[in-house]
Amino acid sequence: MKFKINRDHFSNGLAQVLNVVGSKAAMPILSNVLIEAEKDYISLSTTNLDLGIRCKIKAEVKEGGSVTLPVKRLAGIVRELPNVDVTLDVATNHQVKLSSGGSHFKIMGIGAEEFPKLPDTGDDKTYTLEQGELATMLGNVAYAQSTDETRYILAGVYFNFKDGKLSLVATDGRRLALVSKELPVPAANAGAIILPAKTVAELLRLLGKGDKLTISFNERRAAFQIETGKDTSGLCDSIYLFSKVVEGNYPNYHQVIPKETHQRIKLERELFLQCVHRAALVTSEKSNSVKVKVSTNLLEISASSPDFGEAHESMAIAYSGPELQVAFNPQFIMDPLRALTKDEVFFEVKDEVSPGVFKTLENFVCVIMPVRLS
Repeated sequence: MKFKINRDHFSNGLAQVLNVVGSKAAMPILSNVLIEAEKDYISLSTTNLDLGIRCKIKAEVKEGGSVTLPVKRLAGIVRELPNVDVTLDVATNHQVKLSSGGSHFKIMGIGAEEFPKLPDTGDDKTYTLEQGELATMLGNVAYAQSTDETRYILAGVYFNFKDGKLSLVATDGRRLALVSKELPVPAANAGAIILPAKTVAELLRLLGKGDKLTISFNERRAAFQIETGKDTSGLCDSIYLFSKVVEGNYPNYHQVIPKETHQRIKLERELFLQCVHRAALVTSEKSNSVKVKVSTNLLEISASSPDFGEAHESMAIAYSGPELQVAFNPQFIMDPLRALTKDEVFFEVKDEVSPGVFKTLENFVCVIMPVRLS
């Protein structure tokens, strides 16, 4: 195998696949990147067996073939090469010669036949989505995933293709975020998966460089074919992300969303976020709550802790209902407000022991459990 490639394109491609490789790989081959050369491009693949990624980059291929090399070491070398033209040449014993200007490296590789194959999608259920739209939807819910490893079912985002829409849900048991969009879902193609948190993070990093992506899934795995736009010269031409899914039944999230209408208050998202953020500056680990009080045309936010003192914020609202006071973890209020982009948000509240609900006009709901007022 022999090819010539632009250093920056090569470096960028390696950066795209680097994240998947853990610091402690179970087998030496899992610390390596599989480099395959054919026609006028090379592909770079890495995997940790749960998650795999492949990206294709244009290159001047003089001789096809494949090899695997330690990805972190290779990425470090390529990034520092002095010349924009890089040549890679593989000898028979998997030893690789890397040349750029006056720099020459010999790197020991492992044969490509030992590298675990990334599965093909075959007869999986398939949908095409807008990259920007999926990135926004993931951003709207990802913060609510559980970080508790013992609750592995909740440590991811639930994708539900059903009833003419795609719904994305995340919950950690104390808050729940749901966003949905209309999508034609043929009965035979209906289905749901739980995408692990690590895969969600990779998707958020990769999406938005092009227009469309294709998602294919079955009950054990999901794959994303991400097209990178024509204006991203030097980036991967296309990226393929494969992931195992979390196996198990996701809890019935419909039960968590309050049915009856509460007091509904229209808020300026940015203003409310700033008020909560300032009030939260005096909270501590032991006193980690902000009180939200609504009265006629007024919303007040207060917080206090024995260590720091107290804060009080107020903002005008259009409200004529009963006076109410409820307390929440400030982070649970700020996360959905930061994730949204529209400035109009509706806040629904019933009493001090019932959940608070944030909604928008665009199929978004976030339910947050209150903190008991002492």
